[in-house]
Amino acid sequence: MKNEYDLQAENFAQKFGVKLSFIGNPQYKKHFIGEKSERWVYKCRLTREGRRYTFDFGQSINNGCVEPRMYEILGCLEKYDPEDFDNFCGNYGYDTDSRAAEKIYKAVCKEYTAVERLFSDCLDELREIQ
Repeated sequence: MKNEYDLQAENFAQKFGVKLSFIGNPQYKKHFIGEKSERWVYKCRLTREGRRYTFDFGQSINNGCVEPRMYEILGCLEKYDPEDFDNFCGNYGYDTDSRAAEKIYKAVCKEYTAVERLFSDCLDELREIQ
């Protein structure tokens, strides 16, 4: 039986024509900057209205090698503009003098740009999936 979060994500995907696919086999590796443990990392692709966004998704360590669900993918996307680097660091507790923080900031900006391109007309509804 699906929970309310899964249903919310699946209803969103159906309403807005979002398709999720996986490319290749998952890899067991470190995914996040500074991560100490390895996890299963999936190459995911979201497609909608002829546009697509391809990215790596690091599955929860607790979920092991279970393929991510639509809810997990949509819930983890960056749905808000990270603004400038100083604000980003202040909001998330990063040091503005850190190269790792700068790398994370650039990755978040890249993801937000892709999400905004793919979901510009329904971003408010996407933000409800958390």
